[in-house]
Amino acid sequence: MKFIEPFEIEQNQNLRAPQKEGWLSIRDHYQDNIDAERFVGVVLPVGCGKSGLISVTPYAIQAHRVLVIAPGTRIRDQLGADMKSSSATNFYEKCSVLPEDAEYPETVVVASGTVNHDDIENADIVVSNIQQIAGEENRWLDELKDDFFDLILVDEGHHNTAASWRQVFNRFPNARVINFSATPTRSDGQLMEGHVIYSFPVTRAIQAGYVKRLSAKMLRPSELTYIDRGNGEERTIGLHEVIDLGQQDAEFRRGIVMSENTLSSIVDCSIGELRRLREETGEQRLKIIASALNIDHCIQITEAFRARGLRAGYVHSREGAEANQRVFQQLDNHELDVIVQARMLGEGFDHKFLAVAMVGSIFANLSPFVQFVGRIMRVVEQNSPDNPVNRGVVVFHAGANVAQRWNDFRDFSTADQAYFADLLPEADNVDFDPNGATEREPTGAGGLSPVDIISESDVSAAEMDPIGNPEVADLLQQLVDKGITPDQAAAGIRRIRPTRQDQRIARRSALNERIQNETGGLLGRCGVNPGGRNLDPRHQSTNFQWVVTELNRRVNASVDQEGSNRENFTLTQLETAHEALNGHVASLEEEMRNG
Repeated sequence: MKFIEPFEIEQNQNLRAPQKEGWLSIRDHYQDNIDAERFVGVVLPVGCGKSGLISVTPYAIQAHRVLVIAPGTRIRDQLGADMKSSSATNFYEKCSVLPEDAEYPETVVVASGTVNHDDIENADIVVSNIQQIAGEENRWLDELKDDFFDLILVDEGHHNTAASWRQVFNRFPNARVINFSATPTRSDGQLMEGHVIYSFPVTRAIQAGYVKRLSAKMLRPSELTYIDRGNGEERTIGLHEVIDLGQQDAEFRRGIVMSENTLSSIVDCSIGELRRLREETGEQRLKIIASALNIDHCIQITEAFRARGLRAGYVHSREGAEANQRVFQQLDNHELDVIVQARMLGEGFDHKFLAVAMVGSIFANLSPFVQFVGRIMRVVEQNSPDNPVNRGVVVFHAGANVAQRWNDFRDFSTADQAYFADLLPEADNVDFDPNGATEREPTGAGGLSPVDIISESDVSAAEMDPIGNPEVADLLQQLVDKGITPDQAAAGIRRIRPTRQDQRIARRSALNERIQNETGGLLGRCGVNPGGRNLDPRHQSTNFQWVVTELNRRVNASVDQEGSNRENFTLTQLETAHEALNGHVASLEEEMRNG
């Protein structure tokens, strides 16, 4: 057994408060409870040292052999780097948890082609993503005795009721399970399994300078005009009805984040907040992260930012690893101002210069919302709570029903955390999207269509009560003393007026990306191998290349253009090409099916 003294945790000045407190809570829980329940939970906000706490947890209960499970490969590799003795970022050495002459735990990372049964048999810690160890194609668990692991540590434990996770827990029935997460709720709104025995409030994390100080701006139109689907007529409504419809009508919420007028308001305000933060801090590397509903929406939002002169890129699971990696590299190289994503940048994605979170999607529950907001919570300067560069802003529209999620987050962050320890776990086996998807994507394959928003007027950006800011009441009182109401202070957002050139360039890029996206969907619906060469009569181009070329040819012909001359298309021609694309996709699909 290697998880015994000597180690230094309680008096270790290199460890953060939540790491020491969390470790003590785990140790005391199992010391004081001989028959302690199998599943327990630990809640730490992003940026508070969750990986480090996971690394030292085996020493809290003097484990024999530990299985660490991550929801994906990114977190798996990060945890492996923290625990492997050969790693330059080994947590035990970096934070002086173990003396230099101590015997470090043998850590194995389970990845295809790099691990075998002998590695696992001789390991003290086995780190794996859930996909690698569960399912019919991954049977290495069956070769192990059911008492092989006596401790299972789950990173991002709000995923752990899915069938694949239950398979692992049932395989080692006597192993204690500790779930680590940023919220005690799962993506389906229920509590993650097990009592929460320790939590570190967001307010303390902000005060200590572990995470950014957060504020939110809600866009509020005085009037909004939309098409009533019930009778097909235009309706003009005020702010209160906008909020009510956003709470009750999923089609209306989608319309808010997808219609040009309301999306423009959200984009413009996000840009305004980014420019303000860059000016106040002098840090030009600060960026926006935007959430989207699906890949078409990613393209739409990306185009909106590009049309306003910002460098924007998007990532989506349908784009493929190579294309997404190029965008990630641009982000790391500070070649982007905005990154747009649809449920892609969840747990394990860290870029500390993300400062503005633009909510362009729907969040039905607190957990996925906190996961998204967590992307802007990483501090730029460590342990510096008053540094203006450690500020983050969340921007959303009143009609998108996000205000309740923000208030839930505030209540959660300031509540007595012992409350969660008294709640019984919800026992069910709902298999939900681990990325927090709560509603179907509005694509041609099904789902709800967005309501058409015709216009909105007099849009102001109302300041929501910030998270972890004890000075907010004093600031509001100072405004009142000067005769300024909070609504007056919010003021109208600055409309950004893209030049015709910016619009044309963004529209051209969006057309190219839409054609690529439609090609993948068309081939998939027709059951055609993208890498095959049967569509090209000369058998030179792949099927994917042939369809892209054919769609480009037809789109160009629809605006009386030939060849690769799209840089000379007028904005009017590009608008016409966008309108014609769906028809060309449908006709080509029919030809392929009948051919």
